[in-house]
Order: sequence, then C-alpha cells, then structure tokens
Amino acid sequence: MRVAVTGTPGTGKTTATNALATRVAEEDSAADSFSIGDSTLEVVHLNDVLEDEALYTEVDEDRQSKVADMDALGEWLEGTDDALIESHLAHHFDADRVAVLRCEPETLETRLTERGETAEKASENAESEALDVILGEAVDRHGLESVYEIDTTNRTPEAVADALEAVVIGEREPSAGDVDFMGYLA
Repeated sequence: MRVAVTGTPGTGKTTATNALATRVAEEDSAADSFSIGDSTLEVVHLNDVLEDEALYTEVDEDRQSKVADMDALGEWLEGTDDALIESHLAHHFDADRVAVLRCEPETLETRLTERGETAEKASENAESEALDVILGEAVDRHGLESVYEIDTTNRTPEAVADALEAVVIGEREPSAGDVDFMGYLA
C-alpha cells in the first residue's frame, strides 16, 4: 500500500506524519517505518529526498525554493510500494490513498510567517489553499474515491495523526470538497 500525505506547505504534513510514525513504531525501532493494520509502511519525506539526492532542476530565487525534477523523483520512488509519502508534491505520484491536509488560509499564513517564510510566499500559499489547488490536483490524478480531506486548522498533531491512521487502515471514507475556504478570497 502506498499512501500520499499532501497539502499546501504549512498544513502540518510533516508534524502529523512524524506523530503517527512515532506513536505506532515499536519502541526499539526508528520512526522511519511502522506497522499499522496489515501493512508495514516506510515513511518517506519527499522534500528531504529532493534535497539529499539533489533531485531538482534549479533554484527559484524569487520564491526561495528548489524546482523539483518530477521525473527524477518518480524514478527514485519506483519500487517504493509500502510507504507513507509525505510532501506537498506527494499527490503527483502513484498512491492507493491520498490524504490532503487542509488549513484555514489566515491560520496557514500565520504558521508560514512564524516559521520564517516571506510575507509574499505565505500569502501565495494561503491563496492557493483557499482555491483548493492541491485538492483539485489530487482529485484529478487519483479520483474522488481515493482522496481524503483532513482539516488541520483546530486539531492537534495527535488528532491529525488519528485521522491519518484512519485513512491508512481504511476506517475513514473518502472525502473531497468537504472543506471550503473560498470566503478567504472575498
């Protein structure tokens, strides 16, 4: 099984994924893989792979970010079948289930600026969140039957990890379009 955990930067993907992996990993093992339900899943932080393996084509100085080499990332992921893949890019690759983490845009903007992003980049990401950009891309690629929307706005990382666990073990029904942040743009 391959589960993608995706969402706009700042929605809590890394934090929730780490909380889930740490909680369900055996005490004597690292949280780089964990057993859940009938599966043992490797945790892949795709942004770390992009950085560590230099799988980017250029650095966008205006956005202060690396431009991912999507073909190279796809090749790197080949053969990674039992995995929880976390990144704002994860939905671009094959997955059995896609959890799209969402966050109210004003809260998202605050989170991003507090972690050092520029006001312009934080605003751009908040607008992207309001427009459902990543959700739309996930549904286009994987279909409504494989996408699970999780609003992280007022949830603790542990509560988001609970929701992710329900997605992984199949105790949650697919949902897309339940979260609406269009009012942010008004």
